[in-house]
Amino acid sequence: MPTEILAVLLGKARPFRGDERSAIDKRPVADSVAVDAMGLAGDEQADRTVHGGIDKAIHHYPADHYDWWRGQLNDHALLDAPGAFGENISTTGLDEKNVCLGDRFRLGSALVEVSQARQPCWKLDHRFAAKGVMAAVVKTQRTGWYYRVLEPGTVRAGNDLDLVERPYPEWPLASLFGLLIGGEAKDRPADVRALRDVPALAETWKVRRAKLAAQIGVD
Repeated sequence: MPTEILAVLLGKARPFRGDERSAIDKRPVADSVAVDAMGLAGDEQADRTVHGGIDKAIHHYPADHYDWWRGQLNDHALLDAPGAFGENISTTGLDEKNVCLGDRFRLGSALVEVSQARQPCWKLDHRFAAKGVMAAVVKTQRTGWYYRVLEPGTVRAGNDLDLVERPYPEWPLASLFGLLIGGEAKDRPADVRALRDVPALAETWKVRRAKLAAQIGVD
């Protein structure tokens, strides 16, 4: 069944911490937004070396996680509306356990493909003014994920996000994150080897997979 898109969110690069800038402060927009290979028109990333680009064009974070975070972060005001985690797309019903690497979705009229789970950074701790947010994302695998854009189009809140192809059902994002980021590689050498043959994986995570493979002695 298609999933309704609750919010489409854009952000501009702004001062964040000292000389650091960030576009993590995404705000919902009501109008249709053009989608191309670099993401949503009007959306920015302050540091393109670690955010944005072909493999991380659009960030999706499940609204389903917000209740859990409210319990952890004392009903932080940022959790009153979508965008707390810098996401471009907000939905309910999809999460890291039921979305897989390589899943292809019709996002409005665009076609997108899941490329990796999100690897969190220090900016989440600073945004919420709370230590341990990044660590909790890693521990609980409430990461969100990224899409690459296969076909341009447009999207707006209220459109459908419709799964059209699932080529790698054996790679739910929670399992992928645990393998590459969560420290499970040494206990899952067969999975590290198998992931070599999954072309949908983001290029930077292919590099990480290769490094982990070398460390644990698989090809």
